[in-house]
Amino acid sequence: MTAPSHPPETAPRQAWMGLLARATPARLAGLFPDLPAHDFLRAPEVGAVMVRGRIGGVGQPFNLGEMTLTRCSLRLAGGVAGGVVGHAHVQGRDKAHATRAAVIDALMQTGAADGLRVAVLAPLAADETARRAARAAKAAATRVEFFTLVRGEDQ
Repeated sequence: MTAPSHPPETAPRQAWMGLLARATPARLAGLFPDLPAHDFLRAPEVGAVMVRGRIGGVGQPFNLGEMTLTRCSLRLAGGVAGGVVGHAHVQGRDKAHATRAAVIDALMQTGAADGLRVAVLAPLAADETARRAARAAKAAATRVEFFTLVRGEDQ
């Protein structure tokens, strides 16, 4: 079975929503401190979701365990961006993180997208790249290389 394909226009939204969800709440709040007026369609709520996995990424799916998740849906109020809906799902119990991510998702669908890419998404992407590089360097430091010496009578 192949992964479902998504229309090309959803790929950028998936990318920024994933980046917002993986961002640390404090960093996101620092980059985007003031929220515009909005109305909740679904106020931030905490729940649990079942995380599924596959052995080797291709085996039979199995239930790995539960994860705490906070979700939020809102609509921007008034102005040019009024009526645009934003959604967010973030790991953990941080309702402010879910609200901020949903607001940014809504604003990214408006004319404010270019400014947000520079002011919020680019620094978050740089932070994520640095985190991944640090984790890869830490893992590389534990790498062990094995070699075999060839003895004269083994040739």
